[in-house]
Amino acid sequence: MKKIRNNYDDIYSAGPTYIRGIRTGDTLYISGTTASRSEAEGKDVMSQLRVVLDRIVKIVEAEGGSSADIVSMTTYIVDTKMSQFWPIEGEQLEIWNEFFEGEWPTNAYIGISCLAGPTVDVEISAIAVLD
Repeated sequence: MKKIRNNYDDIYSAGPTYIRGIRTGDTLYISGTTASRSEAEGKDVMSQLRVVLDRIVKIVEAEGGSSADIVSMTTYIVDTKMSQFWPIEGEQLEIWNEFFEGEWPTNAYIGISCLAGPTVDVEISAIAVLD
């Protein structure tokens, strides 16, 4: 099956050693996405989460899909910020509802010591199945 690589430079371009998204058939794989190079970089984790989800949804929409087509996510959170992600309630729940409106993907929350960049605290990779 043909693999189409796209860097989505107008949404959130990737670095020199990876590609932002790869589509094969109806499946779209999206690299880890952060709030780097945005106004939310270095700010609170909920501002970063909103930017990250917006970028991911825009990438899926660029391929003709919608947030409901996102079937799997892996959410990485810097350990020192994990307490702001768990339990999932309040502002975080509002943000998830804003983007998914009940059409939830699978998701794993993973605490890590750091991300690639000292000013980002949240990174999400995703898979979408496009109809």
